[in-house]
Amino acid sequence: MIAETVCSAASAAGLGIAVVAAYRKRFLSAARIAAYALVPIGLVMTGVVGWLSDTAFSPTAWAGFGLLGVAWLLFAGTRAVERRRGGTRAERRAARGGRTDAVAPTASAPSLGAGAGPAARPGGAPPPPRAAPPPTDKDRHRKKNRQR
Repeated sequence: MIAETVCSAASAAGLGIAVVAAYRKRFLSAARIAAYALVPIGLVMTGVVGWLSDTAFSPTAWAGFGLLGVAWLLFAGTRAVERRRGGTRAERRAARGGRTDAVAPTASAPSLGAGAGPAARPGGAPPPPRAAPPPTDKDRHRKKNRQR
């Protein structure tokens, strides 16, 4: 009974604020405030508030929520341990007795040919030096000032 009264008062206050916002020519915010203000009274009219208040004060419901929490912790904990160990027992057993043959036993050479990288240069010679960039106006000005 009290929850329904509080929700009705909150909706009335919200609608009052929406009217003030509309009076100030802020119609978009007034419509948004009115939408939020109608939610509590809508929850009362659908019976959700009554169900929540019955659930909130029921020790049996809280015991049920506690059991759901324990079940969730067990699921999460066992999954974390399973990931840390590397899978299920059957997966670990299969990994211990795993096969040693190659994926592609006929592959004897790398699939990529010789590239233009450092290994492809004869004798491991360093790359040719880069050409110097053309001088800028600042460089010319500095050079001119050094000569004086």
